[in-house]
Amino acid sequence: MNPNVEKLEALLGVDFRVLASFGHIRDLPEKEMGLEPPTFAPKYVETERAKRTIKELKTAAGASDRVILATDPDREGEAIAWHLAHLLSIDPAARCRVRMYEITAKAVREAVSKPETIDQNRVDAQQARRILDRLVGYKLSPLLWKKVRSRLTAGRVQSVALRLIA
Repeated sequence: MNPNVEKLEALLGVDFRVLASFGHIRDLPEKEMGLEPPTFAPKYVETERAKRTIKELKTAAGASDRVILATDPDREGEAIAWHLAHLLSIDPAARCRVRMYEITAKAVREAVSKPETIDQNRVDAQQARRILDRLVGYKLSPLLWKKVRSRLTAGRVQSVALRLIA
């Protein structure tokens, strides 16, 4: 079991059940661009490694009075919370999101007592980064395979692409 899950359960008590998503549960598809023209809207799919976790989370959410999403407080965590909300049929505009900056009794109780909405600006920022990576990296990586080394990826290319755009 995840040590943070155990610690959160101990701090929150028997009225709470804590489960982990273990990171991203949806992503752009591996073998295609995954962006719908003309808007470049992302087409998300459940990741293979997360299918069992998703099933477990859906079962637990269905048996719960309320679901609180407590992913990391950065843009990646916000996007994970947004994906979880969609998969678990939680309205992202609902106060379902808590942000913890430390796992101490005081910080956890305070965060849980003041749930917020999912920050769509952070979600959009993460999606923009991911889409830009895909638009540039997806096309650039095959060139790297031919010219440099097989299976090499362009990786994080948004800074270079933004400099070119500017």
